[in-house]
Amino acid sequence: MLLPVPLQNLINALSRLPGIGPKTASRLTFYLLHASDDLPNDLAEALLALKSGTAYCPICFNITAAGREMCEICESRDRSNGVVCVVEEPMDVLALERTGGFAGRYHVLQGALSPIEGISPEDLRIRELIERVRAGGIQEIILATNPSMEGDATAMYLRQQLLPLGVRVTRLARGLPVGGDLEYADQSTLLRALAGRQDMN
Repeated sequence: MLLPVPLQNLINALSRLPGIGPKTASRLTFYLLHASDDLPNDLAEALLALKSGTAYCPICFNITAAGREMCEICESRDRSNGVVCVVEEPMDVLALERTGGFAGRYHVLQGALSPIEGISPEDLRIRELIERVRAGGIQEIILATNPSMEGDATAMYLRQQLLPLGVRVTRLARGLPVGGDLEYADQSTLLRALAGRQDMN
């Protein structure tokens, strides 16, 4: 069946989003077609404002509102300047903030090293991180990159770059999830849990 061009264009656009295939894109498109006029209009306005209304913080490279000098976290006086948590993406900052257990600053790399995808250190915000450490005042860098091949490679590269600067470099602990059973844990997770075991004092 040949679809009108506007429908096909929206299906094609939605199909480019992660996790949305052609069938889901078609369902969403037809839902929007039959929805009240408010929903497509609100969605269009929100999409346009997504780019024009946001920017990257010039200090930590997290997402912030356009026109701000820095993000709320960098602006806060209640947070420690001496500890910086390095993450791959802005969504990682949201995940850590939801815990309520970190009161330091962040540095968002905007990705991870991946030779296969052509992502090198120059493509990430590594130089800016090194400059922040050299400026002084930072005692610890927490490497909170994802527990993947790319995340591990990025953490190892950052460690090599940061240790000569005299800053403490730590990595997030890994292990068994709360409520998990040993029999269902994979070998890699069990090995990391053993290596990261702690005293029960």
